[in-house]
Amino acid sequence: MNLHALIAQTDAEPAVNVALNIGFGLIATVMIFAAFSVVTTKNVVHAALYLVLVLAGVAAQFILASAEFLAVAQVMVYIGAVMVLFLFGIMLTRAQIGKEDGLNNQGWQLGIPVAVVLFGLLGYVIFNTFEDDVLEERAPFPTEQLSDQYLSAYLVPFLAVSFVLLAAAIGAIVLARKD
Repeated sequence: MNLHALIAQTDAEPAVNVALNIGFGLIATVMIFAAFSVVTTKNVVHAALYLVLVLAGVAAQFILASAEFLAVAQVMVYIGAVMVLFLFGIMLTRAQIGKEDGLNNQGWQLGIPVAVVLFGLLGYVIFNTFEDDVLEERAPFPTEQLSDQYLSAYLVPFLAVSFVLLAAAIGAIVLARKD
């Protein structure tokens, strides 16, 4: 490749990364299926597992966007901590683990038009706000620098809150099992 071709290539519009777009589409499709399954399944454990799939998809989308730090935080905080709390909550409920009828609110159908209206409103706001804005392409920011900058100052409070949540979960289990 000669110098003129290289200069012309850098002045042109950036090339579309087809593999990145296909990966985004596949992950988004799995996330949509899992999110729909979270709210439609009658098994509470399956709902929690579908939620793990949605949260893992968010982490995968962060990796595609070159936001490795956010992907690691997504896995640690949401998939790790929040899902453990959900599973503790499932264990504390005395509902049967299988399919059980009659647990839904009787007015659940009202949520469908509300969700459609909110989706339309959100889409309108996003498209109206950003219109023709284009994100500039940047190199990925090193995760190590972000983690050193943010986690060093907040590591001890994060660990303290983790121990408090663990103690609360253990206390709740002990109190629930006394009956």
